[in-house]
Amino acid sequence: YQETDEVNSSIRTSVKGVAYTDNRIWDTAEYTIPMQAVNSFFVVTNIIKTENQIEQRCPEVSMFCDSYLGCIECIACFSTGIQTGRCVSYNATVKTCEVRAWCPVESTENPPDPAVLRHSEDFTVLIKNNIHFPKFNYTVLNIPQKLNTSCTYNKNTSPHCPIFRLGDIIQEAKENFSEMAVKGGIIAIEINWDCNLDRWFYNCHPEYGFHRLDDKKIKPGFQFRFAKYYKDTNGTESRTLVKAYGIRFDIIVFGKAGKFDVIPTMINIGSGLALFGVATVLCDIVVLYCMKKRYYYREKKYKYVEDYELVSMSESKVPSSSDSGESLKEDEESPHQMGILNHSFEET
Repeated sequence: YQETDEVNSSIRTSVKGVAYTDNRIWDTAEYTIPMQAVNSFFVVTNIIKTENQIEQRCPEVSMFCDSYLGCIECIACFSTGIQTGRCVSYNATVKTCEVRAWCPVESTENPPDPAVLRHSEDFTVLIKNNIHFPKFNYTVLNIPQKLNTSCTYNKNTSPHCPIFRLGDIIQEAKENFSEMAVKGGIIAIEINWDCNLDRWFYNCHPEYGFHRLDDKKIKPGFQFRFAKYYKDTNGTESRTLVKAYGIRFDIIVFGKAGKFDVIPTMINIGSGLALFGVATVLCDIVVLYCMKKRYYYREKKYKYVEDYELVSMSESKVPSSSDSGESLKEDEESPHQMGILNHSFEET
C-alpha cells in the first residue's frame, strides 16, 4: 500500500583520542590522514619511517650485483630511483646497483610487531549521517535529539548512539584489533535506513552493521606512503618518508522509505483479487488431475448425462402429426355438439 523512495546521504566523521608510545605523543593530526575515497576515514596503527632523505646517488636495497655488468642504466625500471648502471658497495659484504633517488632509500623490512599504535582501539569516532528522501521531501539526521554525549555505541544498550569505539567496531566485525593493527585492513560500517513514514506506523532509525572487506588470505592489510618536507640547516631540501599501515573505515549508507499512496494500494488489491481466481483454477487442476482420488472428486464435481436419456426426453415432449389431427377434429366438433345439446334442452 506504499510508494517507496531510495535514500540520498552525506557523511561527516570526527576521530578523537590521544596515545603515548615510543616517547612520542600521537594526537588526531598524527594518526588521521584525509582519504581520497568518498565516505571513509583512515587511522594509522603502524609506521615505517625513513628520515633525513635528500636527493643524491646511493646504493639500492634489493638489487644485488657482482660487477658493473650486473647493472644497467635505466630510467623506467622497477626501482626506488633512476638506475645509473653502476654496481657499488651497500655494506662491507654486499654490493647493489646504484640509483639516483631520495637517499637513504626505504628499507624492505616488515612492519613492527606489535604495532606502534596498538592502543588506538580506545579511540572514538563520531559519525554524522544526513539522509534525504527527495520524493517525500523528508530529511533526518542519525543523531538523536536528546543525545548523551558520553554514550558509546552498543548493539543492545545503545543501538542509536553515533559515537563508536574503534575496538568495538573491529570486534563487531569478528576481528582482532591487535592483529589487524600490524598490517592494517579495510572495515565497512554499514548504515541501513529502512523507514516507514506513515504517522500510524512511523519508524525511521538507522541500523548499523560491520564487516571486513580486505581478504585475510590474499595480501591482507592496507598501507600507503607520504612524505613530510623541510629544509635542513644548510638549506638543502629534505624529507621524512612515512610508510603508514592502518585501518580504513568505509561508511556505506543504503535504505529506502515507504509512505501510503492510493495508486499502489489499488494495484495491489486488484492483483490480490486476481490471485484468488488463479488459486481456484490451480486447486481444480491439482484435485482433478494430480491426486490419487481424482476420479472420486471428478464424479462429485461433475454430473454426466447419457445421450439416450436426452433423446427420450425430447420425444416425449414433441407431439406427433396423428395426435395433432385428432385433437383438431375434436376441437371442430365440439361446438356443433354443444349446439345440439342446447336445442334439445329448449324443446323439452
